[in-house]
Amino acid sequence: MTQLKNKTVLVTGASSGFGKEIAAAFAKKGSRLIIAARRAQKIKETAAELKKRYGIEVLAMTLDVRKKSDVAKAIKSLPVKWRNIDILVNNAGLSRGLDKLQEGSTQDWDEMIDTNVKGLLYVTRAVLPQMVKRNTGHIINIGSIAGHEVYPKGNVYCASKHAVDAITKGIRLDVVDTDIRVTTIDPGLAETEFSIVRFRGNVNKAKAVYTGIEALKPADIADAVIYAASRPLNIVVAEMIILPNRQASGQVVHRK
Repeated sequence: MTQLKNKTVLVTGASSGFGKEIAAAFAKKGSRLIIAARRAQKIKETAAELKKRYGIEVLAMTLDVRKKSDVAKAIKSLPVKWRNIDILVNNAGLSRGLDKLQEGSTQDWDEMIDTNVKGLLYVTRAVLPQMVKRNTGHIINIGSIAGHEVYPKGNVYCASKHAVDAITKGIRLDVVDTDIRVTTIDPGLAETEFSIVRFRGNVNKAKAVYTGIEALKPADIADAVIYAASRPLNIVVAEMIILPNRQASGQVVHRK
């Protein structure tokens, strides 16, 4: 087992949902946390909560992963004792809209691609060189079942998650001569702010996505991340697809 106590872990998109729960799961293991998100107040509150509950060191960063120069500056300006990041969890991501391509919003497309693909690349590019230099580290990308199949009206979102899958595999090839591990955790239906964000605050529409099925919870994904991160160093959990019972694919769901 790889011990997670005192490991320095960076989690993006950590102010809610998967990211917040993943941060809490590492905190329970005694890890030192760098948590990043766009919402300044929320990320500060999350840091204070984790410090108080688990008695660990937490560094909060207000960061929009879509902004390349901000990402580079944030990582470069980390205090010395925080610079050796052992585990990077690329969690920041979102979906916007559910439309046929010919009816889609290019603004939505830009937001998904800039966050899910380019944001992941910017953060990884900033962190990976020091992992290579130290010949140690673990990158865990939060993908999706949408990275393995395409569902109706999911065109660009599915494309962005297919990109995450390809990038993950590409990084693994690039660091094959090192001790760095690369993982993707790919959830199916999971009840978070995801659908509220997708439907721009339409709570009723978001709730309908999870009607009649016991969806995954953020804690389920956090549990998977911890499992991958805590394997012996000679083991790589390359890919984990996690579906709730009664979901067989992105669109095949048996609802009660």
